[in-house]
Amino acid sequence: MSASQQDNRPWNGWGDKDKSLALSADGIAYIKRQVGTAPPLANATLEQALASVPESKLAPNPLYSLDRELRLRHARGQSLPDWLAMKSGRFEVFPDAVAFPRSSEEIRQLMTAAKQQGWQLIPYGGGTSVVGHITPCASDKPIVTVSLSKINRLLDLDRVDQIATFGAGVNGPFLEAQLQAHGYTLGHFPQSFELSTLGGWVVTRSSGQQSLKYGRIENLFAGGQIETFNGSVDIPTLPASSAGPDWRQLVLGSEGHLGILTEAKVKISRLPEEEFFGVAFMPNWQQGIDCAREIIQQRLPLSMLRVSNTVETTTQLFLSASESQRQWLSRLLKLRGVGDDKCMLVYGITGDKRANRAHYRQLKRLLRQFGGVNTGQHLGKKWAQKRFTFPYLRETLWQMGYAIDTLETATNWSNVAPLTEKIESSLRSGLEPFGSKAHVFTHLSHLYGDGASIYTTYLFPVADSYDETYRRWQRLKQSTSRLIVDNNATISHQHGVGADHAPYLPREKGEHVITSLRHCFDYFDPEQQLNPGKLFKALDNTPPSSTSEANTHQSSSPDASVQQELQLTESSQ
Repeated sequence: MSASQQDNRPWNGWGDKDKSLALSADGIAYIKRQVGTAPPLANATLEQALASVPESKLAPNPLYSLDRELRLRHARGQSLPDWLAMKSGRFEVFPDAVAFPRSSEEIRQLMTAAKQQGWQLIPYGGGTSVVGHITPCASDKPIVTVSLSKINRLLDLDRVDQIATFGAGVNGPFLEAQLQAHGYTLGHFPQSFELSTLGGWVVTRSSGQQSLKYGRIENLFAGGQIETFNGSVDIPTLPASSAGPDWRQLVLGSEGHLGILTEAKVKISRLPEEEFFGVAFMPNWQQGIDCAREIIQQRLPLSMLRVSNTVETTTQLFLSASESQRQWLSRLLKLRGVGDDKCMLVYGITGDKRANRAHYRQLKRLLRQFGGVNTGQHLGKKWAQKRFTFPYLRETLWQMGYAIDTLETATNWSNVAPLTEKIESSLRSGLEPFGSKAHVFTHLSHLYGDGASIYTTYLFPVADSYDETYRRWQRLKQSTSRLIVDNNATISHQHGVGADHAPYLPREKGEHVITSLRHCFDYFDPEQQLNPGKLFKALDNTPPSSTSEANTHQSSSPDASVQQELQLTESSQ
């Protein structure tokens, strides 16, 4: 396969190169007021980037392609360090080849060759990782990126058990199209839905926007087949078992270290009779949190619920609504007792019509109980139409001279408000030593009876070079990640571990758990040939507590291994 046969994705950005997300004049002015302006950094051309692709360490082989552009397109994901590397044209490390197997048998052939000849293998789904899952690490060994894009078909549909078997490389739209043709849905809709794959969802423990109804991917993953260096492992689809630990839980979140997931069996649902989304506005952030908690703890069967804080609500309105629309909405809400501290609550209701009406009435009662104003389905329809387009804003902002990234975690309800404040404060103040600032806003993306996921977005002006922009991002990422794991929260609720989160995993799991996991993974990958440098990276370099004196120095001194791997230089003008 050559690069000309690839899909319509840009080589150095997100999504479909024919799609974009424009900002209104009001939106642009709002961002400039928050963080100022900066000249955009110069983007490298594809020709410049291709000139940096080295000769492959591998000889030609029918198992893979040595095409330079294919190697470039599979060298990075979508983390901010990946983004800076692509935009600057300084990728640093490339796979030596890219393979496109069409079956489990062809993957077994690849793994046999890799075992015999010492290749490293990196499983590749949709290339959407935002924490460094698919970025090759510098190595003397040949690196083969294994794209699963050709293993993407519905292999079996069991209507009695409601279990569907797919090739693990199927992306979200193609998966749903194949299921919906038979009257079913998986119901897993992460923001990366258009590009990400079923296998990627499983091995990174993904969450979908409508997980309240359908569950996270660990609730949907029923079994499948994984190819390891010790042979194929079939995972049975038992509905329940008390026969020791559930091995599915080890495959979930394994991030390519156990083996390559080739087939995934998933629990499916019949298509709902009706589905709609709506928007309400709460008087303030705390009442929004309290209302959301009450809705979840009463087990009101919504399919989705998210709550934006005041800054995110204001930002979204400036980016998506005209001045007249904002003024009209403000007047309406103030008449109902909701003022400038308003917080947007987005909900989804999915099921049969009669039950939906009952649930909707109950939801409206709870909204009123906490002082909320329900605006109905008009704004909800707009949200649903654009639910997967937010990542395109990254390119729009980049061309204006801004970098944008996210941090997400999950914690108990009693910790949600204080931790959100700590996260936002850390990000807002993190660039003060550089004479710059970040615009920071948050929403609760997924809700549980005992807690919620905190999803924070931050954008900041680029510096005068790629190196300096990376250093500023690294300061924000490291200091806030340490804060998260030191405050009773997980380092990742939905993005996985990859390379960016790996230094913080030992603090969350503990030394004994990490050691036991390493022993298990080493059984299947004794020479560490499967996606090395991810998940368990930096085990011997656990970051110090954010409250310790040592942290003062580490926050301004990048981790050496990360710095070496991602060092960027400004592209030629």
